[in-house]
Amino acid sequence: MPGSVPPPSWLPGDSIPPSLPTPGGAEAIDMPALGRRVISVGGGKGGVGKSLVAVSLAVYLAQLGRRVVLVDADPTGANLHLLVGADRGAIQALPETADASLDRSLALTDVAGLRLLTASSDPGESGGLKSARKARMIMQLREVAADDVVIDVGPGTGASTMDLFLAADVGVLVTVPEPAAIETTYRFVRACWVRELRRALRADRTRLRGLDRILGDFPRYPFPVDVVRHLMRVEPALGEVAAQILARTRPRLVVNQTRVKTDLELGGWMAQVAQRRLGLTLDPLGSVEHDDAVWLANRRQRPLLVDNPSSKAGRGLERVARRLLAVLPQRARELEARGVVPSTPNHYERLLVPRGASEEEVRRAHKRQREIWAEDGLPTVSLFSPDEIAREHALLDEAHDVLLDPPRRRAYDVSVFPDHESPPVPSPADRALDQAIAAELRELQAQVARELGPDTEFTGALLRRIRESRGIDLREIAGKTKISAAHLAAVEDEAFDQLPPLVYVRGFLVELAKFLRLDHAQVARTYLRRARELLELRG
Repeated sequence: MPGSVPPPSWLPGDSIPPSLPTPGGAEAIDMPALGRRVISVGGGKGGVGKSLVAVSLAVYLAQLGRRVVLVDADPTGANLHLLVGADRGAIQALPETADASLDRSLALTDVAGLRLLTASSDPGESGGLKSARKARMIMQLREVAADDVVIDVGPGTGASTMDLFLAADVGVLVTVPEPAAIETTYRFVRACWVRELRRALRADRTRLRGLDRILGDFPRYPFPVDVVRHLMRVEPALGEVAAQILARTRPRLVVNQTRVKTDLELGGWMAQVAQRRLGLTLDPLGSVEHDDAVWLANRRQRPLLVDNPSSKAGRGLERVARRLLAVLPQRARELEARGVVPSTPNHYERLLVPRGASEEEVRRAHKRQREIWAEDGLPTVSLFSPDEIAREHALLDEAHDVLLDPPRRRAYDVSVFPDHESPPVPSPADRALDQAIAAELRELQAQVARELGPDTEFTGALLRRIRESRGIDLREIAGKTKISAAHLAAVEDEAFDQLPPLVYVRGFLVELAKFLRLDHAQVARTYLRRARELLELRG
């Protein structure tokens, strides 16, 4: 969804046209893509953890040695200074002229390399940025002395919020496993797509007026794929523009405050449902488990990745940050995607199985899809009516029955895939996901390699990073070493109260180090020395 630099996130080579009214009547202003690597965090609903994610991304980047500016643009009241240790009295107003530098407005924080910019000179003051002030800040952020800019755009679908979200290189949506939050996330995506489409036509007032007339027949936040299909019928040239923008719309998604197993699946399920109903790609970055450590860090006014990085939520946020760093280089390729009107899925696509899927694979896929499309399921909130859900169930059952009946399956294959063509290659979205996972592992492997040496002090967190960098699951180690997964997890968490006496832990460490191909003597010696020190401190 957000643009890259260059080209802007609408059409390659287009100039940025003059301002125009948004669907809500607010005026849009010229929003050039930012010159630094910019990450925006939004999602519509308040209280879902956007500030937690924004602060954590900024801290993670700063801990990598990068110069980072964290921007608090929350229209409901700026308060990030409380989370990063910035002196409230040191926060300055934004410069009044576009050619002024932001440097004097950047407040130091307790995190080395991280500075804070507050859109309001009075922290806690509510109200969105005015158009002129927003335009100045965007221009000044292009020149700020930083490697990365992370913007917390705050809740809502106001003009300021959406423009800041769309001005970034990559936009990150944050939601929680609750119907209201999911509905608001989908609405935010739809609102941003409409705004981006209208932005693309600002240079052509005639076509813009035509689009506005057409949009008048749709809800305020229409389903993009419905608009594209309609435009393809009544005005194909405009439909091509809309389809191109839709193909390039790829916000990232973080599911916060997960509690049960199905919550961990929610990001992927929302991505599948959004692809079907909205016609766009949501790219799940991962989930963050509900954790009292977040509340404690907020009470202490410290970033979670500083206060308790090894907590469940801290580890989840680190995984999100690594995945985001891995997908950032792909954004330029995503902007080259060609617009295609989504077609009706065939039986294989509906069940998400390959052409050569076995009967067992078909049965498992059918069960999984029925769970995703459950009548009271979270992924479909606000996108499908009960009648549409019932129809989807019927289509899933039909796909299941056809693919499990060999004669019917052969006849279906001949009718859908003439000349027995080869099975389709993986979709660009699937390939991009595979590439993102591989890139994430390479990023983590590079970080781990810098930490390993003859003087390395092995901690539980480091052992976890080494394991994750090699794509190894704890259950795999447990199966090979006969050490329970619970004990292995306790070693990584340094939860010594859940482990046997240290003499037995030494044996665990030796086997774990051998599995990871580490110096088992060094691992056991340094880990146990730290364990004794921590146990002594804890009394």
